[in-house]
Amino acid sequence: MRVGTTIPALPVRDVPTATAFYVDRLGFAIAHTDGHFSVLRRDDARIHLWEASDQSWRGRHDLASQPVVSGAESFLAGTASCRIEVEGIDELYAEMDAAGALHGVSKGGAEDTDYGSREFHVIDVDGNLLTFYLWR
Repeated sequence: MRVGTTIPALPVRDVPTATAFYVDRLGFAIAHTDGHFSVLRRDDARIHLWEASDQSWRGRHDLASQPVVSGAESFLAGTASCRIEVEGIDELYAEMDAAGALHGVSKGGAEDTDYGSREFHVIDVDGNLLTFYLWR
């Protein structure tokens, strides 16, 4: 038995805006988009972006009788994270730094961890966290 590729699906408020960020700033290409869902790729990496824009939960005063249940509520956007294994971690860091996409904690460069990786972090337009890493 073998388990295959994992593809993160990240919730975003506006799929066209988020897709443009991934293409223009992170170097991904569009494999599919329909305005509400995008499939992006860069080399062997794949990321799905899905629309979390349901605002119907706003203003509810009695959540017991009116629970939040759509699964696409806007408050979900920016709550996800994923890790993407890469080669050439320092070169990719320089690219992401030049694109202005780094998380504030990574402004000093890719860092070696005590658990065996070298990594840095990027935040997308909604606040989803992407960690690019290289096993040492």
